[in-house]
Amino acid sequence: MKKLYALLFALSVATVSVKASAQTVKHTIKHTVKKGETLSSIARKHRTSITKIRSANGLKESDVIKYGKVLKVPTNAYVAKKKSTPTKKYVIKKGDTLSVIALKHKTSVKKIREANGLKKSDTIKIGKVLKVPTKANTSNNVVRSKKYVIKSGDTLSGIARKHSTTVSKIRKTNGLKKNDVLKVGKVLKVPQTKKAIRYTSKNKTSTNKKLAASLKNLETISLAKNKKQKPKSFNFTDIFASNSKKNNDRCKSITSLAKTKLGKRYVWGASGNKNTYDCSSFTKYVYKNHGINIPRTSIKQSKFGKYVKRSELQKGDLVFFDTSKRRKGYVNHVGIYLGDNKFIHASSAKKKVVITRLDKNFYSNRYKGARRPS
Repeated sequence: MKKLYALLFALSVATVSVKASAQTVKHTIKHTVKKGETLSSIARKHRTSITKIRSANGLKESDVIKYGKVLKVPTNAYVAKKKSTPTKKYVIKKGDTLSVIALKHKTSVKKIREANGLKKSDTIKIGKVLKVPTKANTSNNVVRSKKYVIKSGDTLSGIARKHSTTVSKIRKTNGLKKNDVLKVGKVLKVPQTKKAIRYTSKNKTSTNKKLAASLKNLETISLAKNKKQKPKSFNFTDIFASNSKKNNDRCKSITSLAKTKLGKRYVWGASGNKNTYDCSSFTKYVYKNHGINIPRTSIKQSKFGKYVKRSELQKGDLVFFDTSKRRKGYVNHVGIYLGDNKFIHASSAKKKVVITRLDKNFYSNRYKGARRPS
């Protein structure tokens, strides 16, 4: 009888162990190795360990996994499962970086890497689909934005002032870099941070009471004690005096700095190191020192800022030319207007920074327009 009980106990233990092993098998999934994947990236992706993947597939430490191979990946490595973060698909566009994508979707580079099994050394390619983590519960205090179509002459600072916001907030909302150029017709999302105050009937009643009380007080005030003050006289030009003074000071400062570089050597492609410039790095240097970051090349600079007619040129405006031999019709040279029909520029012909007359035949015939960066 004792032998029978011992046999039944052994059978029950064997059954439990078989069930346990069956459950382990149920919790493995098949994973086809993709190009560039490693055991560590696969392990991170499926929240398991390299040791358990090797054990499930009978792999040695020296074994190399090949592209297209199917692996069994254990998914029950951790008893307590972490809550999965919701993600949405994002197709990588030209100029995208992980930091730009993270800013655009209000997440972090680390979380994007974890969601996609990416290493720090991995590069992202145009057209590739990324999983971008998103917040499940968005805050009620969401910053609202409205669409704005860019018009000719618009700048980020001008748009920001118009909508009572900041340049940095517009860049953050639209994933723009500092050197990105605004294109006419492009739609921007402009953040609206001010909350609309509801004018309730209660507010209206209280306002009316205050108004009635103030009118009653006015009736009791002696007219003798409240002599009418004569309106102060002012000139129409006084309204614009302060702004025009600031603009004149800035223009004077821009042209003064530009003139300090007279005679400095022209080198094509130079960025200002060792006091050497090409035409567009010269203008960029001058404006950067006045807190205005304009694009690097002359053709991009010709699309930046406010368009200015030739008859309305002011000191400090950028003037553009097509100096190509066959006049191909596009901008390839830039200078800074000094007034009195003169401009300063880094000349490839003179091999240095020089001042030239704008009405000189060569430049007058090749003039392509002017811009006023703000």
